[in-house]
Amino acid sequence: MFTGIIEEIGTVQHVRQGTASCVLTVAAEKILSDVKIGDSIAVNGTCLTVCRFGGGSFSADVMPETMRRTDLGKLAPGSEVNLERAMPANGRFGGHIVSGHIDGTGTIRMLRQEDNAVWVTITAAPDLLRYIVEKGSIAIDGISLTVAAVTARDFSVSIIPHTAAETTLLHRKPGDIVNLECDILAKYVEKLCSPKSGGVTPQLLAEHGYL
Repeated sequence: MFTGIIEEIGTVQHVRQGTASCVLTVAAEKILSDVKIGDSIAVNGTCLTVCRFGGGSFSADVMPETMRRTDLGKLAPGSEVNLERAMPANGRFGGHIVSGHIDGTGTIRMLRQEDNAVWVTITAAPDLLRYIVEKGSIAIDGISLTVAAVTARDFSVSIIPHTAAETTLLHRKPGDIVNLECDILAKYVEKLCSPKSGGVTPQLLAEHGYL
């Protein structure tokens, strides 16, 4: 599990392409201080498993499903990426629950300066927007952010200077693709309330002590 608090910006060193997969090698410093084979590292919000490391970099296999769901297939040597190690059991929970399992991608529509902040507006498909609510949480390229506004076709976040300095988000431009992970709690609630799961009925509420 991750929190969406980015630890450092890494740089893609090498991409070894397969038929529908790849092996990604990323140069980093801070996150390699205690790295082990099998560790989870979020790369632009995507949970990847370290398969090799050394010489100031780590490598991870990216399977076809991950390539389909994320923007990792668009990375090239020199691309900057947001990096976060998995949350330690005794660590502070600074962001929100981030699984590193990307729901899909969005497209940056606009960036707008407002005093010390920058508004970033992102278009997304309806099947993602249904889980995005004003003042709710969203992970964009692995960055834990608060949704400031939502419309039928896009949503906006407001970026403070610290987030701008410590992540890659404001290196992006209109038309760029970003990884999106919606709040996992919304998806669980939806499934529990769906007719296929029996829905929320008086009987269910009574069984759990709510009536």
